[in-house]
Amino acid sequence: MLTASPPALGPLLRGLRHAAGMTLEELAAASGVSDRAIGDMERGHSRGPQARTVRALADALRLGPEDADRLLAAARDGRRHVHREADRGRGLCDLPPAVPDIAGRARELAWLESGAGTDDGSGRTVTIVSGGPGLGKTTLVVTAAHRVADRFADGCHYVNLRGLDARPLDPHDVLGRLLRALGVRERDLPADPDERPVLLRRLARERGALVILDNAADEAQLRPLLPGEGRSTFWVTSRRALTGIEHARRLTPGPLPTRAAAALLGTITARRPAGAREGEAPAADLERIADLCGGLPLALRIAGNRLASRPAWSAADLADRLAAEDRRLDRLTAGDLRVKSAFTLSYEQLTPAARLLFRRLSLVPGPDFDPALGAVLTSLDLDRAEQIMDELVELGLLNPGAGDRASFHDLVRLYAHQRLREEESAERREAARAAMNTWLLGTASTAGQWFEPGPDPSADDALVPLRDQQAAEAWLRAESVNWLAALRDSAAAGEHRTVVDVAESMHWFSDRWAFWGHWHTVFELSRAAARSLGDPALEATHANYLSWAYRYCQRRFALGRATALEAAELARRAGDTVQEAWSLAYATHAGQTPEDHAESVPWSRRAIELFAAAGDKEAHPQALMALGRVLRHLGRNEEAVEVFRTTARAVSDPRTAPARHIADYTEMNALSGEAAALLELGRHEEAVAAADRALSLDSRVQVPALRGFASLHRARALRAIGRDADAVRQLRVGVAAFTEGGDAAQLATVEDLLAEWTGGARQPG
Repeated sequence: MLTASPPALGPLLRGLRHAAGMTLEELAAASGVSDRAIGDMERGHSRGPQARTVRALADALRLGPEDADRLLAAARDGRRHVHREADRGRGLCDLPPAVPDIAGRARELAWLESGAGTDDGSGRTVTIVSGGPGLGKTTLVVTAAHRVADRFADGCHYVNLRGLDARPLDPHDVLGRLLRALGVRERDLPADPDERPVLLRRLARERGALVILDNAADEAQLRPLLPGEGRSTFWVTSRRALTGIEHARRLTPGPLPTRAAAALLGTITARRPAGAREGEAPAADLERIADLCGGLPLALRIAGNRLASRPAWSAADLADRLAAEDRRLDRLTAGDLRVKSAFTLSYEQLTPAARLLFRRLSLVPGPDFDPALGAVLTSLDLDRAEQIMDELVELGLLNPGAGDRASFHDLVRLYAHQRLREEESAERREAARAAMNTWLLGTASTAGQWFEPGPDPSADDALVPLRDQQAAEAWLRAESVNWLAALRDSAAAGEHRTVVDVAESMHWFSDRWAFWGHWHTVFELSRAAARSLGDPALEATHANYLSWAYRYCQRRFALGRATALEAAELARRAGDTVQEAWSLAYATHAGQTPEDHAESVPWSRRAIELFAAAGDKEAHPQALMALGRVLRHLGRNEEAVEVFRTTARAVSDPRTAPARHIADYTEMNALSGEAAALLELGRHEEAVAAADRALSLDSRVQVPALRGFASLHRARALRAIGRDADAVRQLRVGVAAFTEGGDAAQLATVEDLLAEWTGGARQPG
C-alpha cells in the first residue's frame, strides 16, 4: 500500500498564511523569521528549513495540531529531498574530522559561530580567516563548522584549494566539485567557465549551506567561488590577508597566550602511556615549552605529540632540548608534522627579492623594523622594500605593527635566520650587518643632533627624512633597541670614536626620554670608549653624562655623585674648566643628605662662575638650577625662589638665552622649581601662578616629567587655598604625565596623594 507524500512546503505555507489573513511581513514580525526567508520557502527555494523555524511559523499562524504537523512533515520531506540530491555529491566535500583538543580559541570560535547563517536570514557573509603558517586556521574553522553543522539544512562542504602548491586548484574544477556536492547532476554541470559561478551563486542564494574554502592562494583563485547575497555562508582560510576581497568579515588569529598554550600541551600530554617518567607535567615546564613554541598551535601540537610519545622524557627535558635556538626548528618535528615544512611552503612562494629581504630582516636585533631598515639590509630602493614587506605581511610571514613597522613571530625569525645561514656566505651576512649598524648609528647621531645647540642637522637622508625634532624623536624611540644594539656592536669592535660621537649626540635628547631604561648603558659604553681613546677631557664629559643617568634615571644617587666627582678630577687633569663645572653641577644634583646639600652649595656656585667665564649659555642656567634645588633642600626657600627667577630671566633674555628648545625646557623647569619653593614658604597664590606659567610652556617642551612636576606643585597649591576639586583634577594630570614618562617613583607619590585626597586607595602597580 502506497503512503501519500506530504504536500510541498511552499504552497502549503502560502495557503496557511492566506487562511490566517496575514501578509508575509506580518508573519515575519510575529514569528521572528525574516520575510525574505519566508518568501524563499513559499517560492520553493528553501524546501527544508529547520524544525524550530517551522514551529515558530506555526505558532505565529496559530495553527491547530493537525495543520502544524502537516507543516512540519512537509519541511521534513523537503529536507530528505535536498539530502537525496546531495547524496550524488556526498563525499566530495565532506568536512574533515574535528580536532578534539583545541584550546585558547573560545573567542574566535564564538565569533565564527555568531556569523554562521540561520534560516532567519542572518549571517549572509563571507568570512576570511587569515594569518601566517602554523596558527591553526583550518583547525579553527573546521571545529566551528562541526559545532554549527545543524544550522545548515543543505550541509557543510569543505574544499582544500591547495593555495601553497606549485599549481593551486583551478577555480573551474573547484566549482564543479562544489556544484556536485550541492546536488547538481554531472550532466547538468555547465561547461562554460562563466556559467559555473552564476549557478553557484544561485544555489548559494537559494540554499542554506556552509562552504569552507581552505588554503586559498589569492584573490584571483577565490573570486569565482564566492557567493553574492544568499542563505549560504562561506568561510575562507588563507595565509594571505586577501585584502582585495571586499565586504568580508575578517579574523586573524594570533599565537596562543602562554596559559592557553600550556593548557593545550597539558591536554595532549595527558595521553602519555602508563609508566611515563612523570604523570601530569608541572605547569611551569609546560609554560616554558609554550613560550619556546611562541604560542604557535602547530608547534605546540608537535611538542605535545613528541612528549606524549616519549615516556622517558619529562617536560623539562623537552624544554631543555627546545632551548637551543639553532636546533629548535629541527626538534619541532613529530612524524609528518614539521614546523619548518609549514614555513618552507610560504618561503617558496616568494620572489628572489622577497626571499632576500625575508632572510636579511632576521639580522635586525630588535623586535620590529620598518622598510628603511629592510632597504639598508638589501640595497633595495625604499619603495621596493616597502612593497615586499607588505607582501610578507600579506602572506603571514611578518606580523603588522604600528605605522609601517612589522615583526617576526619568534619561530619564523629562527627559520629566516636558518635560511640566511644556509643560503648566504658569512662574508655577505657580515657585510649586511655592518651596513645596518653603520646606517643605524649614523641616523641616530643625526636625529640626536636635532636637540643639540647649534644649526639644525641635514635632513636629506632619502630613507628617513628627519625634518624636525618630532620626526627625530619618533625615529630614536622606534629604533631604540636596534641602534642601541648597533652601539654595543660598535663598542665590541673597538670603534671608540663612533661610540663617543653617537653618545654625544644624545646629551640633550636624553632629558626628553629620561626613563627609557638604557641611558646608563649608552654612557657607560661612551665613557669606556673615551678612556680607550686616551682623552681625559672626553672621558670627563661622558662620565658626567653617566653621572646624570645613575642619579636621575636609576635613582642611584651615591653612584651618581661619585661618578661626577671622578669626572671633576679628570677635567682638572685635562685643564677643562667647562667639564669641571658640569661635574660640580651633576654632583650637586646627586646629593641626598643635608650634609651632601651643604657641601654642594659652594660646588654649584663654583660651577656658575666657571660657566659664566666660559660664556656657555646652555650650561650656565643648568648650574643655576642645581643651586636653586640644593637651596630648597636646605630649607633656604627665599634664596631658592630668587635663583629660580634668575634662571628664568637668563633663558628669556636674548643676550644670555641658549638655543630655543633648551631655553624653553630650562624655563619650564625653573618655574616649576619656583612653584615648589613658594609652596614651602606658604605663598600659595604665587605658587599657582608660577606653575601656571610653567604649564603654559608644555606645548613647546612636551616632556612628561616637567608637566608632571608642575602639575603636582600646582595641585598642592590649589588644595592649600581651598580649591579641592581643581586640585584633584590637576593631580590627575600629574598621574597621566608620570605614567607617560615612565617615572615609577614619582607616579607612586602622586597616586598616593590622589588616594589620600579622594579617600580611595592607590592601585598596586
